Amino acid sequence: MSTSVPWAEGVGYSRAVRVGDTVYVAGTAPVDAEGRVMHEGDPYAQAKRCLEIVVWALGEAGARAEHVVRTRIYVRNASDWTEVGRAHGEVFGHVRPATTLVQVAGFVDPAILVEIEAIAVI
Repeated sequence: MSTSVPWAEGVGYSRAVRVGDTVYVAGTAPVDAEGRVMHEGDPYAQAKRCLEIVVWALGEAGARAEHVVRTRIYVRNASDWTEVGRAHGEVFGHVRPATTLVQVAGFVDPAILVEIEAIAVI
């Protein structure tokens, strides 16, 4: 499934790909439809936005949050883990997927504090 962000075609990626009963959701940043970063400086709100997009992508591929078996969370600042984790728990707390949270050196846009990817099995 394609995405509307302006760089998707040039980079050559999809928001999500379904292969059989498995849905792979790409690393998802907290952006709007035009690719502008939302909620600058707020790791919780950025994580919530990432997760909104992830859940939408799952739905477009025929999956739901309950189908998620794996998430990977990338944060620019490890100290943001509690706020980002709280947002993740609000969406996946009842599912409890295998999850990894790692600190990275940075993202394409320095205003991005978090990106989240997911794998779901329907």
